[in-house]
Amino acid sequence: MNFCTNCGNKTAEKIPLGDHQVRSVCTQCGFIHYVNPKVICGALALWQNKVLLCRRAIEPRYGLWTLPAGYMELFETMEQGAARETREEAEAEVDIQQLYCMYNIPRIGQIYVLFKADLLEGKFGAGEETIESKLFSEDEIPWDELAFPSVERTLRHYFADRKTGQFEMHLETLGTRLDHTG
Repeated sequence: MNFCTNCGNKTAEKIPLGDHQVRSVCTQCGFIHYVNPKVICGALALWQNKVLLCRRAIEPRYGLWTLPAGYMELFETMEQGAARETREEAEAEVDIQQLYCMYNIPRIGQIYVLFKADLLEGKFGAGEETIESKLFSEDEIPWDELAFPSVERTLRHYFADRKTGQFEMHLETLGTRLDHTG
């Protein structure tokens, strides 16, 4: 960042007093520009023991299958973000049940939050960012065609938890792959 978003003057890279990281700091007004992780919200939408997946119509990972998810917007809750992304990507309404999986992905500065949700009335479609949406039983999951490690981890947690009937919240830190975006 070369210019302050607060006043428009030049910024300089320095460690602010009391901080420990280099930040862009305005040379005029002193405004500190923080860069924080992005939050991705999504839903593990379920209907009659099947999972809703969307085939991506955008990069990264065009053509591969994912759970409906995307960047959280300002002024919305994580649950609202998950429901909105499901509506946008799968033209589906969901009833959020619980926080189910949370992934730290520090290498790319993301926090991935997935909620277990019920797909309302079993209705879904394909939004602008989706080639197609489909309900999958466990034995139908296209494991070799999943877009992101977080999707695979969430599905594996779900099918394992379904066998025990215990759906605890899962928290993990995911890998170091350069091409990984969720």
